Amino acid sequence: MKETVPKESLLDHTSRYLHKLFTGFYSLMQGMDITFKYFINPKTVITQQYPENRDTLEMFERFRGPLHMPHDEKGENACTACGICEKACPNATISVLATKDVSGRKVLDKYVYRIGQCAFCGLCVEACPFGAITMSREFELTVYDRDELTWVLNQPQETALGTS
Repeated sequence: MKETVPKESLLDHTSRYLHKLFTGFYSLMQGMDITFKYFINPKTVITQQYPENRDTLEMFERFRGPLHMPHDEKGENACTACGICEKACPNATISVLATKDVSGRKVLDKYVYRIGQCAFCGLCVEACPFGAITMSREFELTVYDRDELTWVLNQPQETALGTS
């Protein structure tokens, strides 16, 4: 024998509809709450208008960008080619190629940085006992050719990017 399901009364149907309508409106207002707060007090907005503010935009202090090797006014860097950063890198992103100078000391020939492999973990910077490398705040790193993601950091900046 078939059981008959009682039909929902018009009052139950209407009350369920109104309940969904009001809860939907309430959830919409909860979602728009932060938008209204920013509209009333625009100084609290943390969203950046990129790329319009590209000239004035600075990344946060804790931001980890690609490696940078600071040079002094003579164009020299503090790297001694010890290779500690190379050993600390979990992805083999860094290659320190050393040579010997006239006196037989080990000196840096090339500091090769493969940014396409870098995890931006900062372990190399922490491991460097001489402070020869730092994490920069650059964030626009897109290129068309993958070969441009291999940098030689101990050369002047104009020639360092995109060379191997």
